[in-house]
Amino acid sequence: MLGDDEPGPVVVVNEAAGGRFLLTADHAGRRVPRRLGDLGVPAGEMDRHIAWDIGIEGVTRRLSAALEATAVMQVYSRLVVDCNRDPSVPSAFPAVSEATRIPGNEGLGAEEREARLAAIFRPYHAAIEAQLDARGAGAVYVAMHSFTPVYLEVERPMKVAVLYNRAPRLSKALAGLLREEPGLVVAENEPYRVSDLTDYGVPVHAERRGLDYVEIEIRQDLIAEAGGQEEWALRLARLLPLALARVQGP
Repeated sequence: MLGDDEPGPVVVVNEAAGGRFLLTADHAGRRVPRRLGDLGVPAGEMDRHIAWDIGIEGVTRRLSAALEATAVMQVYSRLVVDCNRDPSVPSAFPAVSEATRIPGNEGLGAEEREARLAAIFRPYHAAIEAQLDARGAGAVYVAMHSFTPVYLEVERPMKVAVLYNRAPRLSKALAGLLREEPGLVVAENEPYRVSDLTDYGVPVHAERRGLDYVEIEIRQDLIAEAGGQEEWALRLARLLPLALARVQGP
């Protein structure tokens, strides 16, 4: 699937940090393997949220530095394979994203799916597993995402959201702290919610291990530029340890 001169799917930032927090960014990039061409998608569409989480790479890199935490990021487009979906669900290889057809994913056979999983999905999740194994039961899983301010012509007023499933305590603690910040509209389990069908990272890496976790969604217009990325990274670096202390003690 990937040529010898093409980047691997995984970027590990600040690997020597060794702290309890592990940051992940499933949709940090929008690369497409050369073998797949452009997936039949116009170039302008690849700039949109359908291809990647706009701004989240910059936030995650800056948060990694400010929090002294390791980050694991995946650099190929979610249109090639969505690394936050169980591979068995249709949205892992979307034939339509929002209202945009993805011709390169139409009629995808088992062999082609397996090639993408072997090249991108499995190495990325193996890297996360290795980082969590090194941290043990005290690891804290932080899934970094961003969302579009308008989806199918519906505006989203929230500026940030925390998502959770079976173990909400860290997410709720962070939501409470975010609500104390001036001018923020904070949502919980909006505009998305975590489930075994719509997510992979939290159910598999965090909940199966019994770890504290939070999935963070930041509105993309707030982090499209470096200044906003720095602002959000510093805010989260300040609040995440406070939220953890609220649920686990000092």
